[in-house]
Amino acid sequence: MDLKVSNGPGPGDERTTSLLLLGFLQSCPHSCFQRELEALGHELPGPVPDELQTDGNRCSHFPLAAEAETDSERQEEAVREVARQLAQIGDRLEGSIHPGMVAGLASRFSVRSLSEEDRRQCLAAALEQLMQTCPPDVDHEKTQLLLTMLLAKKIADHSPALLRDVFHTTVTFINQNLLAYVRNLVRN
Repeated sequence: MDLKVSNGPGPGDERTTSLLLLGFLQSCPHSCFQRELEALGHELPGPVPDELQTDGNRCSHFPLAAEAETDSERQEEAVREVARQLAQIGDRLEGSIHPGMVAGLASRFSVRSLSEEDRRQCLAAALEQLMQTCPPDVDHEKTQLLLTMLLAKKIADHSPALLRDVFHTTVTFINQNLLAYVRNLVRN
């Protein structure tokens, strides 16, 4: 038996983080990117299959299937509720993000030759700069998550055509840097 142990994001984590960011952005009703956000919402993957057989068919456990679907729906609603709460808190932090920083990030993200890694590094540098202005007594991970999602919102608001790229870069960034925090946030 070949077991693989990983602390990195799995398909369920990817979906959870995508739902969290999507819910956060959907909680921003006066944004310029609503049309793009609706299209992006339709592209996100559905629930992760519970079990695949080696021939590619799903294993059917009829009594458990309905229970798993209900758990999945409950978790999805929990993620959306966390996203709404974060968006409310984010409204208070939004003013801390300077429009010049947003314009610079939007300009960098619009360079098509920029790699995904370079985009994440741009996001990380901006986040680091913003974190320096935060009081030392704030919850560091929560503030990082909020500011990361706010940066995504501000960039997409500045340049709606960048929403898809910004969204995917932000999800990857969160999964690489704040995954344990997001898992705990959703669990609690």
